[in-house]
Amino acid sequence: MDKIIFTEEFCQPENLYPFTLTRHLQDIRVGILTIREKWEKLLQLPSFNKREASYKDNSNAIDLVDAVQDGDCYLIHGNVLPTPALIQAVQQLQHGQVITTIDGLHIIYKLSKQDINNQQQIKVNQSIPFHQPLHIIQYPWDIFHKNDWAIREDFTLLTYQATSQPLPAFVQVQPPEQVFVEEGAVIGAGVIINATTGPVYIGKNATIMEGSIIRGPFAMGENAVVKMGAKIYGATTIGPHSVVGGEIKNVVLFGHSNKAHDGYLGDAVIGEWCNIGAGVSGSNVKNTANDVFIWLPNGKHNAGKKCGVLMGDYARVAINTSINTGTVIGAGANVFTNGLTPKFIPSFAWGIDDTIKYDFDKALEHINNWKKLKGSSVTTEEKNLLHYIYNHI
Repeated sequence: MDKIIFTEEFCQPENLYPFTLTRHLQDIRVGILTIREKWEKLLQLPSFNKREASYKDNSNAIDLVDAVQDGDCYLIHGNVLPTPALIQAVQQLQHGQVITTIDGLHIIYKLSKQDINNQQQIKVNQSIPFHQPLHIIQYPWDIFHKNDWAIREDFTLLTYQATSQPLPAFVQVQPPEQVFVEEGAVIGAGVIINATTGPVYIGKNATIMEGSIIRGPFAMGENAVVKMGAKIYGATTIGPHSVVGGEIKNVVLFGHSNKAHDGYLGDAVIGEWCNIGAGVSGSNVKNTANDVFIWLPNGKHNAGKKCGVLMGDYARVAINTSINTGTVIGAGANVFTNGLTPKFIPSFAWGIDDTIKYDFDKALEHINNWKKLKGSSVTTEEKNLLHYIYNHI
C-alpha cells in the first residue's frame, strides 16, 4: 500500500509553539482542512507520522523501514502546504528522488524498500529542484496570514464537481455561486453573506443563527455554530464543533472551541478544546502601530503589524479579560485577571502568575468537564500527552 509519511524533522516545530506542544505540524488547520487532510485528499493516499522518539509519537506513528515494506512512501515535511504545481511535481517523482527548494531544503521524498537501510537512513539518487511559490507554516502567525489563500484553495478542492444545498430565499447573498452549503446545514433568517471578497464554505450540519453578517473568505466546519448577530470578517475559519459570536476578523479556530459571546478577536489562532468567556476582547494592533513582537520559549519574534492571541489547546480565558497584543497562552492554562494579560502565559498556568501552576489532576478533571459538554472525554493518549507537557515543558 502506497502511503504518505509526515515528518517534523528539520521543520523546527518549536517555532510553532504553543500549537505543536499537543499536535504534529501536519495536524494544524489552515483554510478549511488540516495540512494532513489536504495532502490525503490531493494524493488520494492514507497518511502516517514518522516515528521520531518523541512524546508526541502515537498510534499513527510508523518507522520508515516498516512503512516501505508493502509499498512506496512519500516522506513529506509536515509544515508544507500543497499547491497544484507541487502536487504535479510529487506525482512525477521516481524512487530515490527528492524535491528541493531554491534554498536547498529537501521537503518531499519518494521512497521504496531499496531506498532505506535498516538504520532508517535514506538513500537519495537525485534532487529535483522546485522553483514555484511555496507555502510553508513556520510561525504561528503564518496560520492566519495564509488563511485567505488556504480557504480559497480548499474551497476549490472540496466543491469540485459537488452540488451545494440550496440557500434559503430569506438569506441575502452575493454572489450565490461563491457560497457552498453542505448537507444538514441550517441558516437563519436575516443572515447576510458577502462572498464578493472570497468564497464561503458552510460545513455539514453547521448552523448560522439569525442576523449574522459574514464576509468571505470564510469557512465553518462540521457541526460548527455562528450565534445570533455575529459579525465575521475574512479570512476566518471556524473549525468543526466550534461556537462563535461577537466580532471576529482573520481568526482560525482549530476545532471544538468556543468564542460564543460578544467581544472582539482578530488576527488570532485558537487551538482545540478552548473556551473564551463572555466579554473577552483581544488586541491585535499596538497603540503605537509598531510591529508586534511575540515571546516564544526560544526567544522574541517579529510577527508584523497585526497579531492577536495565540492560544494553545485546552486553555480557557475568564469573562471580561482584556488580552494584550500578541499574547501567547500555553496549553491547559486557566487565565483570569483584573487587568491586561501579560504577553506570555505558560502552559497549565493558574491565573496569569507563572509561579502558580494548575494542579494536574484538577486541570485534567476540568478539561474532561469541558469535553463532556461536547459529548467527548479525555482519552488515555491525551492524558499521557498532557502529563508529559505538565512535567517537562
